[in-house]
Amino acid sequence: MVNADLPPLAAPFRGERFGASSRLSALLAPPYDVVSPEQRAQLAARDPHNIVHLTLPEAPPGEDRYLWAASQLAAWRKEGVLRTDPADTVYVVAEDFALPSGERRTRIGMFAAVRAESFETRRVRPHEKTHAAPKADRLALLRATRANLEAIFLLAPDPDGALATALAAVTRRPPAARAELDGVAMRLWAVAGDEGDRLAAAASRHPLYIADGHHRYETAIAYARENPRADRVLAFVVSATDPGLVILPTHRIVFGAGRDPAKLIPAWREWFDVGRVAPCADRIERLAELGRQGTACIVAFPGGYDLTLVLKRDAPLDRFPELGHTEAVRGLDVARIEALVVQYILSAGTATPSLAYTADAHAAFDAVRNGRAAAAVLLNPTKVEQVFAVADAGGVMPPKSTYFVPKVASGLVIKAAEGT
Repeated sequence: MVNADLPPLAAPFRGERFGASSRLSALLAPPYDVVSPEQRAQLAARDPHNIVHLTLPEAPPGEDRYLWAASQLAAWRKEGVLRTDPADTVYVVAEDFALPSGERRTRIGMFAAVRAESFETRRVRPHEKTHAAPKADRLALLRATRANLEAIFLLAPDPDGALATALAAVTRRPPAARAELDGVAMRLWAVAGDEGDRLAAAASRHPLYIADGHHRYETAIAYARENPRADRVLAFVVSATDPGLVILPTHRIVFGAGRDPAKLIPAWREWFDVGRVAPCADRIERLAELGRQGTACIVAFPGGYDLTLVLKRDAPLDRFPELGHTEAVRGLDVARIEALVVQYILSAGTATPSLAYTADAHAAFDAVRNGRAAAAVLLNPTKVEQVFAVADAGGVMPPKSTYFVPKVASGLVIKAAEGT
């Protein structure tokens, strides 16, 4: 449980929303850090008020891009493009989406104002290492606009399912708005008054865990030190018990010539039971089956040469301190496979390698089959409880350890930085 002497973690707030609900789909964008330059141009051309004009501002020559974003935001407010809700509110959102397998899911969460406070309080817990450049960029934008234009994504443990149940009950009513982005259909409900307070309280009972948005959360902490009234940040909170909560694995694709599996197998046999995938077998189903035995992966090479690697129970992992400083990190499939499989492939070739990542297993296989890649390493997904365990232990996951889907759309609601 969280410290009852501190302010509640989550609270309702007076959000700003686009008034043109009929064209809301044209105004949304993915989070800034997953938008390519090409996609940014497409989104910007879609509508002059698409949120990407603020989250990834491109100012006219000679103008400061951050101040330009602030001037655009001010103009949108003055013109009535954005409207502030009359009361403190939480915003429940249901996201209907399809997994790469074709299976459909619905994830339910809510936008709330969450305390931007030091990690030392242990009420909001990270699992990623952050970098200075993205934080400097986001802090400059926050200073200029004085608004949370995008939400961080938090997980609430919710052991009794009370938050998930309460959020699901809201979604049985007609929504206040609908939108779609990149195949994800969204429905939004604005919940104020006592019910909004109860939802915020249900999300505040336990520490919250950062799923996505580590840089933005640390930026909010830095801004709160400069502006004590700006002590809350826009967050999308999802119950860990929500049946629509999905983490996809991030598969590795290795580019660079000269990766010969025959030379890699003898080294791998020290750590893994090595096998071949039957030509007719479903690779994804086989990987999931192997994962029930322990750490496993499938390594695809050109020519249909696909290996299965299952970590031996007596593998001498203590010889690899780089696996991580905590048992929670050392136990991750992604940490073990990164050190014992991916790094071996990277160093085994005759050409300088490069590494790409994808959550789409079929795309990884296609890159190898089409001769564009030297190898692909397919992993099983990290589990939510493993994210919690790493964060509880103060550990840091390897890069690209989790891929939560769908990404939380930007533009559904904005929060003024100062005050709730």
